[in-house]
Amino acid sequence: MAISIISFFCDIYIGSEYLSNYKIISQIRCDLAEKLQVNKLEKTLYNNWSNFIRNKHSITTDATCYESEVRYPTDQKLLWESIHWTHHQMKILCKSLKIKLPRTKYIKWKKRYIGYSKTRRKTYKNRRKLTRSLLWLLEKINKELDFIEKQYDFEMTELYYNRRRIIRKIQKQQKQYFKTAIPPKDRIVSISKSYLRPIVRGKEIKRVEFGAKVNKLQIDGINFIEHISFNAFNEGTRFKNTIYKAQGLTKTKVKIAGADAIYATNKNRVFATSNKIQTDFKPKGKPSKHRKQQIQLAKIITKERATRLEGSFGKEKEHYHLKKIKAKTKKTEILWIFFGIHTANALEIGRRMQDQILDKVA
Repeated sequence: MAISIISFFCDIYIGSEYLSNYKIISQIRCDLAEKLQVNKLEKTLYNNWSNFIRNKHSITTDATCYESEVRYPTDQKLLWESIHWTHHQMKILCKSLKIKLPRTKYIKWKKRYIGYSKTRRKTYKNRRKLTRSLLWLLEKINKELDFIEKQYDFEMTELYYNRRRIIRKIQKQQKQYFKTAIPPKDRIVSISKSYLRPIVRGKEIKRVEFGAKVNKLQIDGINFIEHISFNAFNEGTRFKNTIYKAQGLTKTKVKIAGADAIYATNKNRVFATSNKIQTDFKPKGKPSKHRKQQIQLAKIITKERATRLEGSFGKEKEHYHLKKIKAKTKKTEILWIFFGIHTANALEIGRRMQDQILDKVA
């Protein structure tokens, strides 16, 4: 099965070159991730699908978060993972250099951390006490490892130095947070996925999500990525860019745009009015002569956005493997999301093609 999949992907023409990687699937995915150009590929896809997309003047937009598969981060977990990795590397170095392992209280605090993680009720006092000790232990082990690196001349992999840099940053951030209780900028929540940031969504079930935030544009039920970022951003600022992207894809002027209340800023209202774009934003000021018609149109736009666009979020997450992204790097996560969204699009276009063929036969 694996051989047939590899042979299918190899010698495929993508862009200006061939993909001729005869290695495992994950490495093929990494190669594709390096070559991915979202805007360029979406333009190509739209050009091939345009005959099956109607109402090109009408769009809807909203943002969602595609979560990464990562354990729920706490300060204690993050610090312990940093300590465990650093201590393990120190052991390997000491063994290869045939020197004595520096004394630390690693085993003692390992037992205490396991005991803490088993407790059901983790009080503020216990958390504070453990965090202080873990910060001290991490600082001590980092100093010992720095001393070994300076004393002995050896070369390590790029991954090793990159991980050391991330752990130093974690130590600095956690120390600052412990002292001031102010969350640091660009807070790292995972050692292996240092690009992830906490994205506050304000939902009842999940207040914070960890993954890529995507501002999506939908034209007649077909979704496109307007903006993707692992840092939190205000989707309300992306309204103009969404309109420009839609017009760039369709070569048609946008006349109707549906968006959530967060997009209804004064700046976006002025932009929509000056470009004669009808929206479902809650009206401000004195009622106009055509108020009833505007309310009716707004209801239709809101229904379209609430059913088709927001429904597509759930469909992609449940049926196209976007509920928890299992990729290991930033680029492969973006590729995973891209394939999930456009696989759903491709199947929808396939259904429309089938309907068109059946209509002709009938």
